[in-house]
Amino acid sequence: MMTTSLKSFIPWLHVILAALVMQSCSGILSGVYDEPSDEEVTTVAGQLYIDASEWDKWHYIDLQEVADSTAANSDFNPSVLWSTFDIPTQEISDNDTRNGIYTYWYDVFGSGISVNEFRSFYPTAPQPQPQKWSIAVHRNNVRTNGASVAETGFRDLDEIPHDKSFLNALIFQEDTWSETDVWCEQSRMLLGLIGNQGIMINTVLSSWLDVDIPPIPPSFAMHDNVFIIRLKDGSYGALQLVNYQSQTGTKCCLTINYRYPI
Repeated sequence: MMTTSLKSFIPWLHVILAALVMQSCSGILSGVYDEPSDEEVTTVAGQLYIDASEWDKWHYIDLQEVADSTAANSDFNPSVLWSTFDIPTQEISDNDTRNGIYTYWYDVFGSGISVNEFRSFYPTAPQPQPQKWSIAVHRNNVRTNGASVAETGFRDLDEIPHDKSFLNALIFQEDTWSETDVWCEQSRMLLGLIGNQGIMINTVLSSWLDVDIPPIPPSFAMHDNVFIIRLKDGSYGALQLVNYQSQTGTKCCLTINYRYPI
């Protein structure tokens, strides 16, 4: 007969085994624990590149600034215009805000991350951001500055019609609140516990890169459809993810084709 102490130990056995596997198999969680690539990446005209692989940072860019800078100098590299801000993770005493870290349990070693349960919350300062920006990226997450986004069936920016009446048929979606998608705290991930930043994101534009667990390492699925963004000033732009890896294989290093304005 199994003793009580042994019975109580068994639920933790898969966690211990997972930790041993992680220690002995280099890169088993590649794509979850990727380090920034520190690579020099050259993009062609009409492209942006950003290493968005870090868990604790948002990267912002202003499409009007991109347009102005490239119009003044055709050789200008617009990827230098990204600005980076850390995700606030320090707890503050203000309990009247929903800004903060939401810890959820995810069934990482079972049915997958679509199965999750809320565990705890603590408030933090709001997410810092520049005065002017259009979109921001964090790994596979994207948010906008009061914009809305629609997915199209186009697979090339050159397929966008000159007649802008096609915009009337598109379904645009604004950012929505999320507390399960922006993973920013991974210290207890082997227990299935992940800290998420509560923040508005655009689920349509974020769908250009899906991350699924299991399997381990995660599977990545890129969707290269052209997305149309309608900025809050009423102007339109086009964005298309064409690569999500660095030259050395670091995930969430995004190469984006863009056109602004259209």
